[in-house]
Amino acid sequence: MNDEKVLMKGNDAIAEAAIRAGCGAYFGYPITPQNELIAYMARHMLERGRVFIQAESEVAAINMVFGASCAGARAMTSSSSPGISLKQEGISYAAGADVPAVIVNVVRGGPGLGSIAPSQADYFQSTRGGGHGDYYCIVLAPKSVQECADLTYEAFDLADRYRMPVLVLADGMIGQMMEGVVLPPEKAPQDLPPRGWTAGNMAARPEKTARHITSIDLVPENLEAKTRARFARYDQIKKDETRFEAGGTEGAALNLVAYGTCARVCLGAQKLAAQEGIKLGLFRPITLWPFPGEALAALGSTGAPILTVEMSLGQLVEDVRLSVLGSAPVHLLGHCGGVIPTEEEVFAKAKAILEGHK
Repeated sequence: MNDEKVLMKGNDAIAEAAIRAGCGAYFGYPITPQNELIAYMARHMLERGRVFIQAESEVAAINMVFGASCAGARAMTSSSSPGISLKQEGISYAAGADVPAVIVNVVRGGPGLGSIAPSQADYFQSTRGGGHGDYYCIVLAPKSVQECADLTYEAFDLADRYRMPVLVLADGMIGQMMEGVVLPPEKAPQDLPPRGWTAGNMAARPEKTARHITSIDLVPENLEAKTRARFARYDQIKKDETRFEAGGTEGAALNLVAYGTCARVCLGAQKLAAQEGIKLGLFRPITLWPFPGEALAALGSTGAPILTVEMSLGQLVEDVRLSVLGSAPVHLLGHCGGVIPTEEEVFAKAKAILEGHK
């Protein structure tokens, strides 16, 4: 791998990493704050001889992803919050048919059209499936431009490994900020995993039988059996793919829990606290699904209070409370509509909790 750093926006890093991961087909529709991503793909997918289509709608884009993936391509789409809402039926179809796909959501304020400012209020939509039926998506939450590249690159491997949609959830600040990034190597076609389940290319298959890829099964018992088998796969994902980062949590007076931009803000709050001799820990989930509940439960067992910091009015905090199950008091500092918490605000809230906790 070339260790040379280049200065890129988060959106551009996601796009370049997808190309290097072997994305063969991209379908999207413009929406702020992810427009740089679709613009980057428009420039660079075509020059590599790959498929780029600006679809007529978000609904069309996600269904094009479904078709391209079934035909054998690593396929991707991206959007921002209301656009992802429109894609939910197609994401559910992909989950129900075991079709791999990478979906990027650069989150903005809502509900409705809301604002174009950063938000984390799509947490419920992302981690609870989002569409109809029993299913999950793997959800990866970068906190830096470097992680935008690294997690997007890995998202394609995870999608193929488990044959399911993988969502890269980056709030609008992460998508728009510029940082140095070391880009991953470009994968050659022979480096991509075989896709023996796909349709098409029948002439090269000795059996010459058609492959039918669908999410429909009208026999209730059959559909239940397929869904239970999928949930057994989800259990394996929970064992093998749950990821988090913890810093300064041992012996901490209070532990912060945050992801994305809010995790960066909490790092600043940690430094402010250290200047006054107060030790704050930081627990950052990297996979929002599967959520690192066991690790957080162990942290909660110390009894130290927890402060969840998020750009929503209380979504991540529900998984935190479910994880600790009352073993530690859980507090929320939440903003919405595009308002970003400050380091000083987080530290002040932590101090107030500690003063009341004594």
